Amino acid sequence: MQVRFLATVIYCSLAAGAFTTFGTSPVRCAETTAPEAANTNAAERAEVVLTEHARQLHAASLVVDGHNDMPWEIRKQASSSFEKMDISQPQPTLQTDIPRLRQGGVGAQFWSVWVPVDLGYRGEALATTLEQIELVKRMMARYPDTFELALTADDIERVHRSGKIASLIGVEGGHCIEESLSALEKLHTLGARYMTLTHTDSLNWADSGTDEARSNGLAPFGQQVVRKMNELGMMVDLSHVSAKTMHDTLDISTAPVIFSHSSSFAVCQHPRNVPDDVLTRLKKLDGVVMLNFYSGYVVPSAARITIESSLVKREFKKRYDDPLRVEQEMKRWQAKHKFPRGSIHDLLDHVDQIAKIAGPEQIGLGSDFDGVELLPKQLEDVGCYPFITQGLIDRGYSDEEIKGMLGGNLLRVMRKVESRAVKK
Repeated sequence: MQVRFLATVIYCSLAAGAFTTFGTSPVRCAETTAPEAANTNAAERAEVVLTEHARQLHAASLVVDGHNDMPWEIRKQASSSFEKMDISQPQPTLQTDIPRLRQGGVGAQFWSVWVPVDLGYRGEALATTLEQIELVKRMMARYPDTFELALTADDIERVHRSGKIASLIGVEGGHCIEESLSALEKLHTLGARYMTLTHTDSLNWADSGTDEARSNGLAPFGQQVVRKMNELGMMVDLSHVSAKTMHDTLDISTAPVIFSHSSSFAVCQHPRNVPDDVLTRLKKLDGVVMLNFYSGYVVPSAARITIESSLVKREFKKRYDDPLRVEQEMKRWQAKHKFPRGSIHDLLDHVDQIAKIAGPEQIGLGSDFDGVELLPKQLEDVGCYPFITQGLIDRGYSDEEIKGMLGGNLLRVMRKVESRAVKK
């Protein structure tokens, strides 16, 4: 396979700004000495130290995370059973459980009902997505003192005031609707409040950022999907899509859009991230980028290996018609191609860049916990959010700006999306 050469060419193209289309375990969040100067290498910057100011500010904020993949991990590791994997107890093979959600001060969580893209090719994506929505609802029923379904921004605030974690549903990938607007409406009726237009593969109607283009952005049916989501008051999520799809969506959306788990392309040149010219347009539409924590998307030196890994996986899928074999081959490959995990400072660099281009009002949090295998130091699991608050204080952001980034900005955007919905 000529994968290594191809990945290097892609990485060089990314660096030139030309490329546009293409089992976890908890670790205790560490505290040591005060941060060093911001211009030092991220690996050399000292760990963030929580102050009383940060603890109080974090406790006074409504922390909203835009993307957590725990539902699929429950399906995979525990046959979709909370009896087999009781998240009221610490779960060492997850990045998420109730004790750490409380430790992290999470007020609202969008639970991803992701299903593999491959199911779309077999006509099984919608049915499996419905199963995942049911799994999230069973989680709320199993832990009623902790979780409650939220369908609106007002619901989020109401549930948070009650001391529970407002739980929302996000659909990750338009393959889940199987080219049916009726299926999209059904998912919204069942509680989904955003849908990511694509996942890793381009669709007939929208191009992914990590696959070859099919439509040069958004095809006519893709435009219908965006308009239908605007009509429903359902947030359009542009994580995963190509830059051209981002621009095409911004051209036609009548409501603000979100990136539920993305970061800055200028800081880390991976096609999953958001270019500056899109950020400029996002500000005008008043959307929000909810920052992804995955080392492969936030640590600049990790981007090349992450891109290469995606290409290798595609080649393995072509070679072996067996998902288990592909997974085994990928584990062997990844064992030989490790990349740096970085630290919380890498994430904060993305905050600074997006704030410079679009403003802090367009920033939120979208961790991707339990959907990724490697995370920066001090961002290892859902218990670590207070370190972000401290890091933002250390970078000079005001208390009000920090409250916005922790969750207030998403609430503002969600309310605007709701207000643009067609009343029936």
